[in-house]
Amino acid sequence: MQESTDILEVGVWRGDVTGGQLVSYQVPRQSSQTILDVVTWIQRELDPGLSYRFSCRVGMCGSCAMMVNGIPRWTCRTHVQKVVQDNRLTIEPMRNMPVIKDLVSNMDEFFAKWKLAEGQFHGRKTRYDPIEPLLPDSPRRLAASAAIECINCGICYASCDVVSWNPAYLGPAALNRAWSLVNDERDIGQQSRLNAIAADAGCHNCHSHANCATYCPNELNPTASIAGLKRLAARAAFAGKI
Repeated sequence: MQESTDILEVGVWRGDVTGGQLVSYQVPRQSSQTILDVVTWIQRELDPGLSYRFSCRVGMCGSCAMMVNGIPRWTCRTHVQKVVQDNRLTIEPMRNMPVIKDLVSNMDEFFAKWKLAEGQFHGRKTRYDPIEPLLPDSPRRLAASAAIECINCGICYASCDVVSWNPAYLGPAALNRAWSLVNDERDIGQQSRLNAIAADAGCHNCHSHANCATYCPNELNPTASIAGLKRLAARAAFAGKI
């Protein structure tokens, strides 16, 4: 692999819950270099105290998500050549989440909102019952399938302006999960889920900016899922169910 002699000027956020700042590092620029490669090089060669998350390195787990030049991205799949500006990069922890240290965000609230949105499956059958038949081309199955590939990386949550304005808002990931379960014919927890998504912090807070759909690495569309929940909540309200 041919290497370039160019030097990247990389600003990396360093700090913890008490505060922090961008620290500048000079990193050799290489061909086919990813943002995760840059962060790893800094930690191994310049500053072993730098904290960050990663796991699979191949765009499957989503754990390496960070803000790159102000945009949330999976750093393992983001190539430097596509985002660098005048040989400069800025790498920060995920927006809308508290910082634990450096580039590591605390995702406790993100996952807590999944629970608040009733994002867990409530089944009626046990392992001893026959498997319930599902038609793969039914409208509800297709709606659920369109929303089901979320891997909890938090990119949509970090990109959401409404979460920034209203920290109580459940957020696109939790509501997208609720939409997938609303369309699961086997689920029996629909009333409690309906109450959750129609509550003050629920789907009606969404301004349809579609940042979540724009930046989702798995090309999901939480904005469309939330629109479906809005229609469902409106029909339930007219029917006196909420």
